[in-house]
Amino acid sequence: MGFHLPRIRRASFVARQGVSKSMQVPKGYLAVYVGEQFKRFVISMSCLNHPSFQDLLDKAEEEFGYNHPMGGLTIPCTEDVFLDITSQMNGL
Repeated sequence: MGFHLPRIRRASFVARQGVSKSMQVPKGYLAVYVGEQFKRFVISMSCLNHPSFQDLLDKAEEEFGYNHPMGGLTIPCTEDVFLDITSQMNGL
């Protein structure tokens, strides 16, 4: 029996006129924005401790500091790279 991280769930981006159900993030999860189109992904907070994800967080800090344009954590990489890294975490 191994430890498995929950699958990444995509949530659609909606205008910020209030928090709709699609914008809510379940307890224990975090919304991040990835790629040129700022696609929104909802990931488990446990991903934050993974070394590969730590590298992404370091890049985000270098590029954005604490000023994230989408109002949430913005990850400066392509969607393909993000999905590759997070799929590797799910395989553990």
